[in-house]
Amino acid sequence: MAALDRAEEFPAEACAVLDDFGLGAYYADARYGGLLRDHGELVQLLRTVARRDMTVAVAHGKTFLGSAPVWVAGDSAQAARLARAVSDGAVVSWALTERDHGSDLLAGELTARRVAGGWRLDGEKWLINNATRSRYLCVLARTGERAGPRAFSLFLVDKQQLGNGSYRTLPKVPTHGIRGADISGIAFDGALVPDDALVGAVGTGAETVLKTLQLTRTVCTALSLGALDHGLSIAADYAADRNLYGRRLAELPRVRRILGEACAGLVVAEAVSTVAARSIHTLTPELSVISAVTKACVPALVQDVLDRLGELLGVRGFLSDTYRDGAFAKLERDHRIVAIFDGSTAVNRSALIDHFPALARSWRRGAADADAVAATVPGEVPPPFDPGWLRLVSAGGCSLVQLLPEAVRRVQDAVRHGQLAPEVSGMADELRAVTERVHTGLERQQRTPRDVPQSAFDLAEQYEWCFAGSALIHLWLDGAHTPYDEEWLRAGLTLVLSRLGLAADEARAGSYDALADGLLRRGGHVPPSLLVGTGQEQGGNL
Repeated sequence: MAALDRAEEFPAEACAVLDDFGLGAYYADARYGGLLRDHGELVQLLRTVARRDMTVAVAHGKTFLGSAPVWVAGDSAQAARLARAVSDGAVVSWALTERDHGSDLLAGELTARRVAGGWRLDGEKWLINNATRSRYLCVLARTGERAGPRAFSLFLVDKQQLGNGSYRTLPKVPTHGIRGADISGIAFDGALVPDDALVGAVGTGAETVLKTLQLTRTVCTALSLGALDHGLSIAADYAADRNLYGRRLAELPRVRRILGEACAGLVVAEAVSTVAARSIHTLTPELSVISAVTKACVPALVQDVLDRLGELLGVRGFLSDTYRDGAFAKLERDHRIVAIFDGSTAVNRSALIDHFPALARSWRRGAADADAVAATVPGEVPPPFDPGWLRLVSAGGCSLVQLLPEAVRRVQDAVRHGQLAPEVSGMADELRAVTERVHTGLERQQRTPRDVPQSAFDLAEQYEWCFAGSALIHLWLDGAHTPYDEEWLRAGLTLVLSRLGLAADEARAGSYDALADGLLRRGGHVPPSLLVGTGQEQGGNL
């Protein structure tokens, strides 16, 4: 893999291994014959690949992203055909962006015009993962003359069915990370596609994209989790083996603190990702909030942690040949793209800002779907995903956060029954108080569609940490179904509260050292997944 990265070559052999395993079937919705019944399981499978090599995970996992619009809005016949192809290893790409418009999808110029028996596509899509190697592309095209979201539709294009000369692929674009991935483009010139290539109704393309992004943004966190798994393992091995000043690095308090804080970062990132992936099934109407929070929080947190681990590794974190074939330098480069995939951090925080009024109202009313939150915590097989429940805006806010006061009361009951240390209950109550202040800020925030102040983005980031803390507490409260213990809760809450501006004293920060000790005892093996222990070793076959 290191040699392929240096040569900027596609990891075809590694992708073939995953094809032989049958990973493609987990990208295909079970309603249409695939194996995708649990998006949490899909996250774990892609995490397993990403902890080996990010480029492979990006290259292979793109098929889920390209197929997901069809699971959301396609008709049953179209979806069944695609599910069979994807399960057999077909590569699917999602062609959204254009060279001159970036993330402004409503400025797209690629057109689809009606002709006898179908549609004619003209125009170019650029910076598209697997645009060259894919057989299918889900293409966003302009079908209306008037500007606005109703002017766009989605088409599932089978390149094998296009006429000669009606399309050409664009050259691979050199990239800083994921160097071997097929980041290229495609240009259509009078490409004819049949009527049944249309995904959903005419004019619903933008709406379908926004709903689908709620799924793909959530699943993208698998890349971050895998990268941190890998980076933490490398750093722990280095600290255990490296001698400095007559001592092993792992014996130095500062080094142990860095490793422990990195472990806490993984605990928090995994808690958020676990809850978000389950929410696809259980809190579907609220996914517009949950996916935006998750995609903004997890990649940013993981990148911060990787930066700290890079400082610990020193020059060995930058060497491309001398130390472990440059594995850390590669994963750190590769991971930087995750924050940009499917909407940047700023784009996702902007989406969350649009929800501020609903979040504030729902918090004040104490409104929440308690049964759905209970089902969100791992333990049982989740209910089937129903795309009909996806909403562009969550009118009910975010039940997980809105149930935080009740969750804190349950934590206090656990203290009274001797199940939890009083210090942790105090941290949970601090989180509740900060969350109250954040919602007051949401109520007071002034903005217009064209003038969103920096203070709104700061509030969005604070809300992300409130969500993360709520996820930690809910997972601990249902500890019967997860290997989630007080040590993890204490360290995770310490990290969350510090990100919310509450400095950790030495007693609280000592929870990081406990995680570091456990990591070093395991020989650098990262903590077990929250989803392991639910009756099924999810992703274990990989």
